[in-house]
Amino acid sequence: MKVVILSETYAEAMGYAGTCIPAAMAKIPGVEVHYVTAGLPVYYNAGDFKKTYAEFQKSDFKPGDQRSVQGYTVHYLGLSPTYGGVRLKGLREKLREISPDIVQTFSHVSWAAIDAGWLRSSLGFKLFTGNHTTASVYPLAKMSAGFFHPLRLKELLVRKLPGLFVSTQIERCYGATADCSDVALRFMGVPREKLVTLPLGVETEIFHPAASEEERQSAQELRRSLGVGDDEIMCVYTGRFSRDKNPLLLAQAVSELRKTGEPYRAVFFGEGVQREEIEQTEGAIVRPFVHYTALGELYRAADIGVWPTQESTSMIDCAASGTPIVVNDTIAAVERVEGNGLTYRLGDGQDLKRVLLELRTAESRAALGQYGAAKMEGRFSWRALVQRRVDDYRLALANDGRDRTAR
Repeated sequence: MKVVILSETYAEAMGYAGTCIPAAMAKIPGVEVHYVTAGLPVYYNAGDFKKTYAEFQKSDFKPGDQRSVQGYTVHYLGLSPTYGGVRLKGLREKLREISPDIVQTFSHVSWAAIDAGWLRSSLGFKLFTGNHTTASVYPLAKMSAGFFHPLRLKELLVRKLPGLFVSTQIERCYGATADCSDVALRFMGVPREKLVTLPLGVETEIFHPAASEEERQSAQELRRSLGVGDDEIMCVYTGRFSRDKNPLLLAQAVSELRKTGEPYRAVFFGEGVQREEIEQTEGAIVRPFVHYTALGELYRAADIGVWPTQESTSMIDCAASGTPIVVNDTIAAVERVEGNGLTYRLGDGQDLKRVLLELRTAESRAALGQYGAAKMEGRFSWRALVQRRVDDYRLALANDGRDRTAR
């Protein structure tokens, strides 16, 4: 079975679905995986991209290049800017060359999904889409807007109508969380019967508790190299330092705890507009982004992982490493924190301090961390989640009366 994963972006250094899914899928016997992309960096269209990600996501690949990565083939196409994003040049020719059985996109409303929808019938593949847009970053999901509200009318034109067309061409749309599925249902035209909520996963070969004395020693040495004392409680945040993510709140909470004699230390890996404010906060250590494969050791070295506002896949990576997490009380993906972490009132620094103090003892942290590692291994490993996608692909081909899975 040939599978094409289609996306305008590609970020090999970041442990997102775009890198982890093809790598895990390529390990399944009988599956040949191709990743077709323009090679744009993730968040390329964000207002703070230059400040946050430009240095970390450099690439010198050009249209027409191909290369092998972790068992799958990456194909780079050209792009043409257009309304609502970019389109991949030469997509028809590339798909005809590969002759896939399955095409998977990570978005339901994008030019990649729309173009794949137009090409599906003539090229004979089965199309699957996804939605990773959570309610927390989708304004209409949090508004009581009437039908004639300008934002609702705009979304009807730019999302709902294109989404309705794409929905006629797909087998399944995978929502990364329950609220992602709800957004796809309410605002992107995906019918309920084609929606499947399938969480994002964890690369458990990278993210796991310390399993040997060597790993434990390595974690201890990393702490010391960062300047974290053996008796300090290390709180880690990884990701962009943006206002919407608001890691500054963690820095401020830890600073206040330290002023009262509490042994907390905040460590931040990333970049963004809040960097200078965080660096000026007493008790904060700031480092640049690192390749996602280096984060497992970092999470094992930490005592607590903290993401103050929006959801992040880093939450489950940290939990899989045996470290308890702290997130806000409004996240819809509660399965990421239940039993393996605590929640605080969104934006409330005093409540964040209260929750951090609840995790002051090694015993309290160990209980949550051990549960989280077991839960992530059992329910969130990419290995198992990708197998569910492949099973769906094979079923779609079988239902079409064509046995193409042996190709």
